[in-house]
Amino acid sequence: MKTLITGGAGFIGSHLVERLLKDNHEVVVLDNFSTGRIQNLDFAKNNPHLKIHETDITDHKTILPCFENIDWVFHLAALADIVPSIQRPLEYHRANVEGTASVVEAARKSNVKRFLYAASSSCYGFPDTFPTPETAPARPQYPYALTKYLGEAIVTHWAKIYKIPAISLRLFNVYGPRQRTSGTYGAVFGVFLAQKLKGKPYTIIGDGNQTRDFIYVTDIVEAFVKTAGSALSGMVLNVGCAKPQSINYLVKLLKGEAIHIPKRPGEPDITFADISKIQQKLGWNPKISFEEGVQKMLENIDYWKEAPVWDENSIAKATIEWFANLK
Repeated sequence: MKTLITGGAGFIGSHLVERLLKDNHEVVVLDNFSTGRIQNLDFAKNNPHLKIHETDITDHKTILPCFENIDWVFHLAALADIVPSIQRPLEYHRANVEGTASVVEAARKSNVKRFLYAASSSCYGFPDTFPTPETAPARPQYPYALTKYLGEAIVTHWAKIYKIPAISLRLFNVYGPRQRTSGTYGAVFGVFLAQKLKGKPYTIIGDGNQTRDFIYVTDIVEAFVKTAGSALSGMVLNVGCAKPQSINYLVKLLKGEAIHIPKRPGEPDITFADISKIQQKLGWNPKISFEEGVQKMLENIDYWKEAPVWDENSIAKATIEWFANLK
């Protein structure tokens, strides 16, 4: 197949590029490198089956020619994280909402065979049901979650009105090598691994008993590939491990000292995916255990050697400004 990945130089995108090239597909990457890193694609340097275009997905006229003769589109490009979205909501709306409309419309004009959207489980906010099914009401708690949900609504609407064969995958807590190194809030692995490298204590938020549905990146990639090869369309699928792990257990696996900092608003106590739908529709199941995944992270820990290192004081100072609007 001839495939196109928006955000292909990002964390999940680069792993998807790696898998598609391994499966002998042609891959076109669109990335403006605002968060993605060209180094994430070093493994495919000089590969004739990979083409990289540095461009912004909101520039519809510029990206449209890139979709010519494309079979599968994987739309992963987005601005992520809670705090920056609170500080710069219009930037997030432009990238995640207008950008998604631009990409799905380019796909429609080019008659692509499959369209896959990387949605976010953050749309559930504080759900009432665990494990949380796709039918749970959307309750986005901050602009990032809202814009990703609006992007999903655009994709499913285009699928309904224009008959585009599109699927939205609601990703839970994805982790793995090449996970971003910048930013203070969010990505617990990025924060903890940078602290481990510098011999600093892990900063656990609250009592550490909160649990997250961590899902290893290659399992996410398998879900995307499996969905692309299916005949499903016009639906939403949760993608998680369905085995929530506590932050305290993560610290135990990483080994080292830890300190506790105050709990912050906007964070659920648990994320827990109901994955029965994707299991039934596609026969997909996660393969990498949490223990195995954490070990893989430790084996690749040097990736975080230039990441910012946060401590109790710097996080406390930044938190005052970050969460002024979420009290």
